[in-house]
Amino acid sequence: MRPDYLARVQTYAQRVADGTETAGRLERLACERYLRDAARQGTDAFPYIIDERRGSRACHFIELLPHIKGEWARPVYVNGKMEYAKLRLEDWQLFCDYQIFAWVHKDTGLRRFQRTYEEIARKNAKSTRAAARALYLLTADNEPGSHCYSAATTGEQAREVFDVARNMALRESEFRDRFGVTVGKHDITIPETASSFRPLNAEGSTLDGLNVHCAIVDELHAHKRRDLWDVIDSATGARSQPMLCAITTAGSDRSGICYELRSHTIKVLEDVIQDETWFGIIYTIDKDDDWQDPAIWRKANPNLGISVKTADMQAACNRAQSSPSQQANFLTKRMNVWVSSDQALFDMRAWMRNADATLTLEKLAHLPACAGLDLASKIDIAAGPLLFHDAAADKYFLITRGRFWLPERAVEDGANSQYSGWVRAGWLCATEGEVTDFDAIEDRLRQDQRDLQDLREVGFDPWQATHLAN
Repeated sequence: MRPDYLARVQTYAQRVADGTETAGRLERLACERYLRDAARQGTDAFPYIIDERRGSRACHFIELLPHIKGEWARPVYVNGKMEYAKLRLEDWQLFCDYQIFAWVHKDTGLRRFQRTYEEIARKNAKSTRAAARALYLLTADNEPGSHCYSAATTGEQAREVFDVARNMALRESEFRDRFGVTVGKHDITIPETASSFRPLNAEGSTLDGLNVHCAIVDELHAHKRRDLWDVIDSATGARSQPMLCAITTAGSDRSGICYELRSHTIKVLEDVIQDETWFGIIYTIDKDDDWQDPAIWRKANPNLGISVKTADMQAACNRAQSSPSQQANFLTKRMNVWVSSDQALFDMRAWMRNADATLTLEKLAHLPACAGLDLASKIDIAAGPLLFHDAAADKYFLITRGRFWLPERAVEDGANSQYSGWVRAGWLCATEGEVTDFDAIEDRLRQDQRDLQDLREVGFDPWQATHLAN
């Protein structure tokens, strides 16, 4: 008999929601979302149900695949035959994989989730689970001509997940025989169903004509452009239940596609927006946590004590404590915290804690203020924030919204299409033409002079600012 996967998912979600399992806020929100959906499944307002057979079948398939890395990958001999230990899904892993395959539409029977975003610290078996998931979608998803890809910006990164899947297939003759799988150096194919699994990279592969059933997009935080994600995203239109999976660790580029998908995931988890076909979970420490405290490490490392060795974590933490240059790397790779650069000037978690969405220019207009200008003309963003000082409260306030400028040409550049969203949200001002219109910046400063009671000075970087300053 197969294990009762559903019961494990249910009890795990309840443990996290109740606080008896150490978990970060975003993981807890994902569990609360599951419990809420499970309670209302099959209703008119929520036309999805849990298909226990499909969820269990996928998870059972994954647990029949072999380990190929680390201590569990050593072969053992049983009755003279070499065998490898099989994967075992931990409760947190089961929570993800079971849901992805078990939730279906009550009328059509098609999968609910078609896009997934999973963000987690290093060494928590991202590649192993992604490879197993891809093999299932290739062989056992009842999809003729299942075209699956492991995608990344470079060929080497694209092979990370693919090579794990390839080695799994090579070690399991029963898997190859059962599904008629042929394993090549650069592809895994099933001739009978015209299905294939290949690595795909933006540098060396043509992205035209793709018809994607499954794509694993690896380490999305490293994607400086959004082209690859957008092309694959649009290449699933001919499939009835495709799956596009982003797996990543935190990064430093908050203007890229990864942080955009992360922000969307958080809005879904916080129930700010409704996107029932989006599965997302983020394992990270919370904003007030002390990253040096081993008691909170599990929040970013749910596999702590298994694939993530506690002694190794402690050694990395010790290095970060003694070397400030190591702290950003520890926070990003080990605690799954986004920093502003590889060596952050500021503690960005402390910075974000002080954000106040209710602040407006009108509320601060009575305080003494100064403006700062850093100008740019074509590609870089020109900035002119306002700084206010409340001497009585001994506090400073920084107003940034709508005080950044970029020419329309740069906003419309497909490589930086997140800019258009920033314009719509009011954070960025687009000026006409191919260069930033400094007249618009001058107009803003004149408006500041009219609106503010005590604008004391406008400081500026001299680069490109001579004419405007005069």
